[in-house]
Amino acid sequence: MTTVPLWTDAQAEADPRVKAVFDDIRATRRSDFVNNFWRALANQPAVLERTWASLKEVMVAPGALDPLTRELVYIAVSVANGCSYCVHSHTAAARAKGMSEAQHADLLSVIAMASQTNALATALQVPVDPVFAVG
Repeated sequence: MTTVPLWTDAQAEADPRVKAVFDDIRATRRSDFVNNFWRALANQPAVLERTWASLKEVMVAPGALDPLTRELVYIAVSVANGCSYCVHSHTAAARAKGMSEAQHADLLSVIAMASQTNALATALQVPVDPVFAVG
């Protein structure tokens, strides 16, 4: 259960800042759907605006990583951070961007392997090899 109210479309329409972000979300995603994350952030319009602008810059604007790769990274970080909402949201986004079931299975295998080896390296306090140092 959420710790803040989720804004309705009627509430968003009454606040110009929130309306502008919701309208941009719909236009950018070419969908009428505004998910609960944004509806929760609407309680703080400045945070909503800032977060949406940052997300668009990182996840939507052209860059060296293709959109599906960005979603896969987002899923992996969300798993590592234990954010169930983000895992579900970005898995859906990755599927919409063409992620196959085989790719999803591989991704989960990589996440699981990284979690295991990260835990082992941390527990053993293995020193970083000098050859891995940058510069």
